[in-house]
Amino acid sequence: MREDKLLQGERVFLRPLNADDQDTYYTLFSGSDVRRLTGTKQAFTYAQIEQYIANKWQDSDAVLLLICLQDTEEVIGDIALQDIDTTNRNANIRIAISKKEHQSKGYGSEAMRLMLDYGFGMLNLHRVELNVFDYNKQAIRAYEKVGFTVEGVQREALFYDHTYHDSILMSILAREYREKHLN
Repeated sequence: MREDKLLQGERVFLRPLNADDQDTYYTLFSGSDVRRLTGTKQAFTYAQIEQYIANKWQDSDAVLLLICLQDTEEVIGDIALQDIDTTNRNANIRIAISKKEHQSKGYGSEAMRLMLDYGFGMLNLHRVELNVFDYNKQAIRAYEKVGFTVEGVQREALFYDHTYHDSILMSILAREYREKHLN
């Protein structure tokens, strides 16, 4: 049993990323589908992933965790609270489930609730926002299910695969989260 299970749910747990995870992290996010869903155009080298992990350990305004299955401890994605603004108590959240076989199973929603619980409870955040691209309908539904509200649309903000796509800004406030999940 792992000792580094920082946040535990029924089917997934979140744990810190460490140097031993470089191979896994590189493999998870080198696929074209996960890059498309996140709007990532660049294909990263192993050295860039190594540098990213090293930088995240020192990043005081971010919390980056791996999403793992409880039963097998398999790493299936990552989630991050980033750009944490302690003065205004705001942050941005991002999540990626890397393989299709792990998508649409509720793992992402459970991981999102775990991270929001941490953000609103432990970090005392007031507002968490995210951006999602209009073609990622599955993620939009999942975010709405968790309690996120659409705040606006950045029209044609992403040029990907010869087409412009809208970026949808969504957010959730601490009181909205508590009303939906803690009552």
